[in-house]
Amino acid sequence: MSKSGRVEGKKALITGAAGGLGEAFAWMLVREGAKVALSDIDGGRAEALAQAINAEIPGSAFAYAHDVASEEQWISVVAAAAADLGGLSVLINNAGVGGPLVFVEEDTAENWQRQYEINLRSVMFGCKHAMPHLRAAAPASIINISSMAGLAAAPGMGAYNATKAGVWNYSRTIALEAAKMEWNVRSNSVHPVFIKTPILDPFVAMAHGDEAKAHERLARGIPLKRIGEPNDVAYAVLYLASDESKFVTGSEFRIDGGMLAQ
Repeated sequence: MSKSGRVEGKKALITGAAGGLGEAFAWMLVREGAKVALSDIDGGRAEALAQAINAEIPGSAFAYAHDVASEEQWISVVAAAAADLGGLSVLINNAGVGGPLVFVEEDTAENWQRQYEINLRSVMFGCKHAMPHLRAAAPASIINISSMAGLAAAPGMGAYNATKAGVWNYSRTIALEAAKMEWNVRSNSVHPVFIKTPILDPFVAMAHGDEAKAHERLARGIPLKRIGEPNDVAYAVLYLASDESKFVTGSEFRIDGGMLAQ
């Protein structure tokens, strides 16, 4: 059962939920009383996670194969999630991809298009098609997972920087629109730095498979001198999904060990 019921009765759709941060969000929310709809392009892994969650807390999780770049799939997944959960009060746009380290003269339209479709346009699809359900279940919350890269640029990451910055500003747009229309739907963005998930695998490969060495290198620029754990981000998501954050909208949450304070 839930530990304290901080999100008791909440019904959350999480994209990119089959592993990494999405998996951490799912466990955090169900253990605090929510039901979750887990969507991922790897439907098999999403289903396996749902089964594991339901083994601990029966009836708490549902899974769907979902390509977030497809608006048609967004329409069907949102409808299925709302039906299975009995409504939808939290949307967590977590699915995203990185790209090659490439400088402007070698960058390609294909690289930009892929990151745009998955990192940014998918967030619009999610907000658009989930909004009627969120309004009906208000108070509701949209939580868009951006990145430190959405607030501070880095060379060789033009498409990633731009799409994650777009997620940040689009989250604020939705916050203002929902407030203006008095829908009682909040919208915020979360900006992690390096977190111990498979997204760091390329850095480990660059360190010849030495995970500790790779993590040490990544931590050098972080004031707290360590990289983050998935639950460091999940606790922020828990707060934003709960009614504890009922007066918080249009904000960005930096989960970066102090990196952007420098």
